[in-house]
Amino acid sequence: MRIRRILAAVIATAALAGLGLTGAATAGAASLTPGECQQGGGTVDWSNPTVAGTGTCRGGMYNGQMVD
Repeated sequence: MRIRRILAAVIATAALAGLGLTGAATAGAASLTPGECQQGGGTVDWSNPTVAGTGTCRGGMYNGQMVD
């Protein structure tokens, strides 16, 4: 009985960890607003857009992320 509880706890922990990684990947892919870049301590670089109408956040917490 004790082994079943431990096994259930391990499976539940692994499932929750997997959901956390999926959420983190999705959150990292979203683009920022210019204000979010600046609040994170960075500046928006519009000089070399990867996609038309976008820029890159330089410096701070969001360094290298897309800004639109």
